[in-house]
Amino acid sequence: MDQAAARPRMSWPVTLVVLLFAVSALVVAFRGEDEDSARTQSPSSSEKLDLNSLPMSSTKTTIEAAPKDLRPDRVPKGTVVHPKRLVILYDAPDGKPFAKIGPKQFGDTWLPVITRNRDWVQVLLPSRPNGSTGWIRSSQLAEAHSSFLIRVHLGQRTLELFEDNRPVGSWEVAIGAPATPTPVGRTFVLGQIIDDKQPFSPVILPLGSHSDTLDSYGGGPGTVAIHGWTNPSVFGEAVSHGCVRVPDEALALIRTVPIGTPVLVDKN
Repeated sequence: MDQAAARPRMSWPVTLVVLLFAVSALVVAFRGEDEDSARTQSPSSSEKLDLNSLPMSSTKTTIEAAPKDLRPDRVPKGTVVHPKRLVILYDAPDGKPFAKIGPKQFGDTWLPVITRNRDWVQVLLPSRPNGSTGWIRSSQLAEAHSSFLIRVHLGQRTLELFEDNRPVGSWEVAIGAPATPTPVGRTFVLGQIIDDKQPFSPVILPLGSHSDTLDSYGGGPGTVAIHGWTNPSVFGEAVSHGCVRVPDEALALIRTVPIGTPVLVDKN
């Protein structure tokens, strides 16, 4: 992982694997309610469920009970949702509660929708293991749309940005080294960290995925990120601890995509 310097806007020290990982983007603004206002909610049964009994899904947690993403290569349609308050995550529509998620992480939390079923949506989650999903009642969510898609090709060591299915740009990038590979599958832009004093990248875009080989790094949870790099000789190489290092031109464009924008990482 790269040395993570500044993190004044983070609630926990960020040294995202090899400065591991970064977040960008344009945060779509909807106001989330205070967590205390949602201490209990109605689950699928008529009984009240104490949210304190459920683990929190965040970039810092591991929730083994989360359903696995069964279609990690499929491109989501671009719908993103924001919890209006602390909400319950279920393992299926009208299923069993297994966790909760709140309206804030790196700023507002926006999650990509991968499936709909009546008044339920299935979303990708920011917690470990990679590819974790959960079902949320649509009535508890604000909804928006991202017309962007980020694709990372590990074999080619390139990153592509699309808008409305049209290519915006393609760049040679640095990816994870063989011992600390960039994880494959679909994830999303989880947030944005901006610090002009950061020596290697003024913008870090944390993703909803984590290193498969590093449990933590520099006090952080091994969150994967997209960020810049000062030495252009790394582009086209497999040298990071899992993060994707991109040229300045790519970073300037990627930082404008909405939070929740899907990111697909493949082996090609």
